[in-house]
Amino acid sequence: MSALGAQRILLIGGTSEIGLAIVRRLAAEGPVIPVLMGRDRNRLAQAAAELETTGIGAAEIEVADADDLAAHGPALDNAFAAVGGVDTVILAVGVLGGQDGLDADPDEALEVLRVNFVGAGSLLLGALRRLRAQGHGRLIVLSSVAAERPRASNAIYGAAKAGIDSLTQGLADASAGSGVRVLTVRPGFVTTRMTEGLKPAPFSTTAEAVAEATVGALDTGAHTVWVPGLLRWLFVVLRHLPRPIFRRLPL
Repeated sequence: MSALGAQRILLIGGTSEIGLAIVRRLAAEGPVIPVLMGRDRNRLAQAAAELETTGIGAAEIEVADADDLAAHGPALDNAFAAVGGVDTVILAVGVLGGQDGLDADPDEALEVLRVNFVGAGSLLLGALRRLRAQGHGRLIVLSSVAAERPRASNAIYGAAKAGIDSLTQGLADASAGSGVRVLTVRPGFVTTRMTEGLKPAPFSTTAEAVAEATVGALDTGAHTVWVPGLLRWLFVVLRHLPRPIFRRLPL
């Protein structure tokens, strides 16, 4: 906590609707000092202004692109230093493209893989190292149910999310006893700007519902949270379906 008793929160992917909803939900429990990191200064400034309208104090802004790996270290150093250390990091980096699978634009497909796994993985490693160095903190990583078993309809996105999900789970185990808590969040289809125009999947949810479940999981000590919770049990079945059956499902 800061000297004033406020929780210092770094949102990586500072314009993410889900990430911002988590910041607001945490602020409902007590004062917070947010730092927003992302690639577009103007959009970050807009997100910061929207947070202020809800009664949250002025946010620090740090510009860095998830696809610019060389920028990650300096940007994280600046973000941690700006508020004298960070109590909670929310990693909400991601792009949705490549929905056409093999027929997707090759550059778009590669961007999804780079940003959602390589870029997000670099930021995950960097943030976790800094939390461990200070001896305390929480790291919330936004994954997806798509990570559990990628489908033909979103193979590229699902594969990238499977990579970051697996990395998060492994690093969570590696961080046990370090004073740093890692939480993986696996939402289903979330109605946000990123999914606008797509047909909602069954058991769709909202950014606010994801935020509520995430903060609730922090209070219980869980390492993984599914939103909505029913998806956890649905994927227990889907994970083990034979592939000839799985590929025929309208998913």
